[in-house]
Amino acid sequence: MSDTTSAPLSGRRAQAARNDQVILDAARAVLLADPGAPIAAVARHAGVGISALYRRYRSKEELLQRLALDGLHRYTAEAEAALADDGDPWAAFARFMRRSLDAGASSLTLWFAGAFTATGELNREGRRAYEITQRLLDRLKAAGALRRDVEVGDISLLFEQLQAVQVDDQRRAAKLRHRYLALILDSLHLASAPPLPAPPPRWEEISGRFTR
Repeated sequence: MSDTTSAPLSGRRAQAARNDQVILDAARAVLLADPGAPIAAVARHAGVGISALYRRYRSKEELLQRLALDGLHRYTAEAEAALADDGDPWAAFARFMRRSLDAGASSLTLWFAGAFTATGELNREGRRAYEITQRLLDRLKAAGALRRDVEVGDISLLFEQLQAVQVDDQRRAAKLRHRYLALILDSLHLASAPPLPAPPPRWEEISGRFTR
């Protein structure tokens, strides 16, 4: 049997990966707090020189593209974990929603849709996230645990609305977002609810916001 476990990174590559994660974490914190912040502010927050940051990312747009891709990877990992959970489908979905909210799902979209060009890799990962979410919703509907008229685009926009909940205290903001997520989950769980008043957003409407 072949060993499919990835080999550990070498010392230099592991350090580079850690440095890159420090920059990404700093960029997420700085740019979500102030979308207009310059890339120099990210370097200061990360504790690296501006030249070190530019060696990895040639522009603010390239940094945003990498952040968006990192966010999509986090989201798809949570969706795949929910699909792999063979317990109660609704409980798995609720955990997925809570973890994705904590991971910042749609936080970048809320502030930066249209501010940078989506790469081919971003479009592919976005389509993959869409398809995995569709499978998750299909499973819920088959179990009678989700209202029939909820679609993937609805979930995307709900995350954006939750990320828009902001107060000065970030810990308080996180608690408020989970408060409103609990209300949203209750409404999503009403499988026999009356139809919603408008059709859900289409993939083209969601992804088209990144076309400049």
